Amino acid sequence: MSGALAGAGVKVAWITGASSGIGRALALALAADGVTVAATARRADALDALVLESKGLSGLVAAFPGDVTDAEAMANAASSIAVAHGAIDLAVLNAGLFIPVRADPFDLAAFRKTFDVNLGGVATCLSAVLPAMTARRGGRLVLVSSVTGYGGLPTSAAYGATKAGLINLAESLKFDLDRRGVGIQIVNPGFVDTPATRQNPFTMPALMSVDEAARRIMDGIVDGRFEITFPKRFTYVLKALRLLPYPAYFWLVTKATGWDRRTD
Repeated sequence: MSGALAGAGVKVAWITGASSGIGRALALALAADGVTVAATARRADALDALVLESKGLSGLVAAFPGDVTDAEAMANAASSIAVAHGAIDLAVLNAGLFIPVRADPFDLAAFRKTFDVNLGGVATCLSAVLPAMTARRGGRLVLVSSVTGYGGLPTSAAYGATKAGLINLAESLKFDLDRRGVGIQIVNPGFVDTPATRQNPFTMPALMSVDEAARRIMDGIVDGRFEITFPKRFTYVLKALRLLPYPAYFWLVTKATGWDRRTD
């Protein structure tokens, strides 16, 4: 699908969390599609390596390092991108972190850090990019959530809560954005092989590579459907689980994750 996004009018894309995982793979995929990609993450060295790897692709990757929890830094980044490369047509708000948490001991700091980055960071970036999009009645927002937002999973109380929040945020904003000519989509991947998911203490079904995940996201952006979720053979099962009574849900998830076999 070379040139599909560029052909659909996406010339400049901003990706947060671009230094690793899905964000990095998507930045390279977009650049290969001819898009100019502004890549943001805290680690400037990792962004420099990404820029170097993108050399020779039909598009361009440019580094705009910064912390998504810093409102001034994100406002400056969005403004600098527009000055250097033109209006942001597509903003993929992907930055996030996963800190496994348990009920005992309860780690308040882990919850606060997760909320600040995964949910607060998206709101911060929205405040930086959305006014220009609504003013010109154009552009597209893509929020990267997770199927953990569908329902509770072991060790995901902090992460899952933020991802459920992102789903609700995207659903709620869509009512306004539809009237203002701005597209919004939510990405709910299943398990993708990233540094974050490698911390999971259970077997992850239908585990997918970051390159395949990036391809699925690209396809979903082109299609324009509100929710981009994959692989459907797994994510639709999780959707169906939420229709069950709670006793059945908890029993099935406990068995599927092997949580009943843990001794700690």
